[in-house]
Amino acid sequence: MDESRPTQPVRPSHPVRLLHTAAALRDLPRGTGARAVVMTMGALHEGHATLIRAARRRVGRQGQVVVTVFVNPLQFGAGEDLDRYPRTLDADTELAAAAGADVVFAPSADEVYPGGEPQIRITAGPMGTLLEGASRPGHFDGVLTVVAKLLHLTAPDIAFYGQKDAQQLAVITRMAADLNFPVEIVGVPTVREDDGLALSSRNRYLSAPERRTALALSAALFAARDRLAAEEALRARAASTGHPAQDRAAALAALGEDRAAADAHAVAYAAAGPPHGPSVARAAARAVLDDAARLDPPLTLDYLALVDPSDFTEIPDAYEGEAILAVAAKVGTTRLIDNIRLVFGAGRTGPTAAQQGDTLTDAATDGPAADAPATPPTTPQGPLGATR
Repeated sequence: MDESRPTQPVRPSHPVRLLHTAAALRDLPRGTGARAVVMTMGALHEGHATLIRAARRRVGRQGQVVVTVFVNPLQFGAGEDLDRYPRTLDADTELAAAAGADVVFAPSADEVYPGGEPQIRITAGPMGTLLEGASRPGHFDGVLTVVAKLLHLTAPDIAFYGQKDAQQLAVITRMAADLNFPVEIVGVPTVREDDGLALSSRNRYLSAPERRTALALSAALFAARDRLAAEEALRARAASTGHPAQDRAAALAALGEDRAAADAHAVAYAAAGPPHGPSVARAAARAVLDDAARLDPPLTLDYLALVDPSDFTEIPDAYEGEAILAVAAKVGTTRLIDNIRLVFGAGRTGPTAAQQGDTLTDAATDGPAADAPATPPTTPQGPLGATR
């Protein structure tokens, strides 16, 4: 899938600094601009670089971009890949520097959790028990605990997270709002490979046949988006032509105009009753995933969910507004997630669903010009859920 690559960032005027302790980070002068943080678990790729470039643009020349690299043990469940999770700090530091970071903060587990795993943790609440939380119990508690700690340690004005982990972004945003963290949470759209696969550190585990099967995740999301766009187009035609009568379709069929008759039937169906957007989006995505389950190697679906961004509960068929279509599945031993944003019905205020791809564009990193430093926010905010 084609995507617009961002322009080159404003590079800092000095080499990136690699720090390992909170004390060293506290002693680092902040400068006159805002500080942005990009939190990672390492194994950086172009998706992370996009976050860093977005942060660099936002804070400008006078600001400071801190990239954290920490493999957080609290968010790995039993049998998950903590031990084999890639550790590539040298390469990560190089990528961060090239993307425009000023600092790479790579603390040890003892630095983040002195004395061992914390007895007091932040709970993600009801939202943290759904989807990823149901599949990985306790995962979001671990995420929020480390994010809270890293926000305290790095003390940023702005924090950038990828929309590929949509539920994670939503719970972090809710935490920042509910617990009054003085930080702005910014979501950056998913970056994809040319074949549509969302960039992930776990993609490296896929064999060539497994990668071909894994493409079903993005294909299912795009099928839902395109099917919804087709329904919207039919409804728009029906509204502009005045609801074609069923006898017109029958007359066309009698004349042998089968394709025209089928089109007239489709327009008449779209005009009748409420929109069917959520149901047709789900069905279109499900059909692709069902086909992928019969491939060799097969795709094993964990969940396909069409949810309200504010709380990640399933939306009803009569829903109007923004929603997230999320999918998680295993291919071989590798678990992958992906999502796309869709907008239904009268709640649509921006582009149609056909235009709502989550591929990165230059608009994805809207903010002050590179030369204009950002100012600290007055309230937490962001594009998904909560008052973010």
